[in-house]
Amino acid sequence: ADPVLGVEMASTGEVACFGASKEEAFLKALLSTNFKLPDKNILISVEAALQDQFTHSAWQLHEMGYKLFATRKTAAVLEKNRVPCEVVAYPTDTDPSEPKADDLIRQGEINLVINVPTHKSTKLQENYIMRRTAVDFGVPLLTNMQLVEMFADSLYKHKQEGLVGLDPKTLFEHYTQEQDKDAWTSPSEFH
Repeated sequence: ADPVLGVEMASTGEVACFGASKEEAFLKALLSTNFKLPDKNILISVEAALQDQFTHSAWQLHEMGYKLFATRKTAAVLEKNRVPCEVVAYPTDTDPSEPKADDLIRQGEINLVINVPTHKSTKLQENYIMRRTAVDFGVPLLTNMQLVEMFADSLYKHKQEGLVGLDPKTLFEHYTQEQDKDAWTSPSEFH
């Protein structure tokens, strides 16, 4: 099955989290789903219509010290906008001069896959193989541009400003740490 969520699945399994900012709440929500924040290498393949929009997020990821790997067309846009990246081949490419995206995922070289297709995508099989390989090898996968932008903004803020309290807790754990003075109800009410 293709791991891109359609409209009918995008709101299934939602996670709600508290945070001092939307970025903190967003990262908590991701972490509570066992999403692993990337250590060093990120693979990127973004549909041409979204590449310019993605450039800011790519720059943020680069500034945080991540090494970016991108498919040819995505890499061309990033390099045009002075975002350093290493070019990788699509899984079905036969050019031996560039490492193949799916091989890098299988070898454990990639810590996050950003693969954002649209209805205009022409590399359907190649994108599917990258997404499927990421899921099969337990590599976090982002497939939605708004999610990618929020992820980059949140991670950037976390690394630059040091968001606190990113350890996810259940609602009951949150309540056990609450003092009576913090509650908006009386101490005799269940909350």
